[in-house]
Amino acid sequence: MPEIDAATQTELEAAAFRRLVQHLRERSDVQNIDMMNLAGFCRNCLSRWYREEAATKGVTITDPEAREIVYGMPYKEWQALHQKEATAEQKAKFAAASTGH
Repeated sequence: MPEIDAATQTELEAAAFRRLVQHLRERSDVQNIDMMNLAGFCRNCLSRWYREEAATKGVTITDPEAREIVYGMPYKEWQALHQKEATAEQKAKFAAASTGH
């Protein structure tokens, strides 16, 4: 792996984060429960991590604000537009994983 200075590494990580967020916004067909069942995290986890990291820098961001950063719109609006009722199979898989989400 090439030697990368800290500033460049941070820039690359930030760019990758922005691409991930954009990808998740474009893939509104992918439900959070499916992400949790397959990967162990979802859009809400990502927004919580963002909020928690902001707090370590002394920046206060509310949960709704952090979610809007990830969803690209208010969470309630995204839910109304894109969230479907979880199936019994999805709920059972989620409960079996017991991720504490």
